[in-house]
Amino acid sequence: MLSKNQKTLPVLLLIDIQKGFDDIAYWGGERNNPTAEENIKKILDLWREKQLPLFHIQHCSVNPISPLAAKNPGNEFKDIVTPLPTEVVIKKSVNSAFIGTDLKERLNSLHADTVIIVGLTTDHCVSTTTRMAANFGYNTFLIHDATATFNKKDHNGQLYSAQEIHDTAIASLHEEFATILNTDTLLLKITSS
Repeated sequence: MLSKNQKTLPVLLLIDIQKGFDDIAYWGGERNNPTAEENIKKILDLWREKQLPLFHIQHCSVNPISPLAAKNPGNEFKDIVTPLPTEVVIKKSVNSAFIGTDLKERLNSLHADTVIIVGLTTDHCVSTTTRMAANFGYNTFLIHDATATFNKKDHNGQLYSAQEIHDTAIASLHEEFATILNTDTLLLKITSS
């Protein structure tokens, strides 16, 4: 397994895979990794098959006009990864899945030392949660082709493509906060352990 301690199981964190992110115009007009959700589904299917622990993270924006606000239809999980009734959903209102939630307590109750992170968006909630997981001492893996983001403008109005934003976010996390893997490598590691 990917775990430091062979007695614990790697925990999958599925970050904000919600319908509101289908509104590409709202988020910037361009998105990278169009197959990210398909890769996430492959990983989720394997976790379910092997009965490994996982947590669905749901962003509940406090901005009432955000597609991710709790009262808006975009708050719902995408159909491809809808949680099963037995799976835990952790609701958050900020970028980190650890702030204002019981995620750390749940990981501690599992004696978890390894987390696998997938979801949306690479440079916001995925990055923030990855950084905090590493700072808390978890052996952290980020699956780069199971994440995606949108283009952004900087403070000078310079536009950066979704792929540039994604790549620089991954580069910032690489080796300092997480081990970066692709979906196929992760699936091979899990199935061969």
